[in-house]
Amino acid sequence: MRHILSALVMNQPGVLAHISGMLASRAFNIDSLAVGPTENKLYSRMTFVVSGSLGSLNQVRKQLEKVVTVVKVVDYLENEHVERDLMLIKVQTESTVQRSELKELVDIFRGSIVDVNTDHVMIELSGQESKIEAFITAVTPFGILEMVRTGRIALSRTSSMTSKVEVGDPTHMTDDIEQTA
Repeated sequence: MRHILSALVMNQPGVLAHISGMLASRAFNIDSLAVGPTENKLYSRMTFVVSGSLGSLNQVRKQLEKVVTVVKVVDYLENEHVERDLMLIKVQTESTVQRSELKELVDIFRGSIVDVNTDHVMIELSGQESKIEAFITAVTPFGILEMVRTGRIALSRTSSMTSKVEVGDPTHMTDDIEQTA
């Protein structure tokens, strides 16, 4: 079973290495990883997708929460959430007919052409993984020259990991996600 885990961590060097090492030592492969700042510059959010049973993931989650630099860990499998991936893809275009067909596909998938060259276009697309995969399948006949994807990012629809954390006080978090409603 695939799980989207999100960890609120202290924004300091070595946290990513520590957490990825801990997951690797427990034989979890990280399928997707995204790390970035939050609304509070003292914290970063790590969102990663891993596969495993609920029991083994709960054990990993508890281990992660024991790491000093980790403030909170949430498994989005248990929460209503919104998730997105972002992709940039460079697709070959040999004729104006192909460009036109490709433009129609981009519009259908609600993407954007962000760069145009004489023999290719670069497209930006965001959405759920299934949408990204469907677009890749649709443009494969044109010829994919290059592609890069972010890791998955996600936010709970009903709660916040950081709304109740006081600046500089990661121990202020409770065991459950703080409700903002």
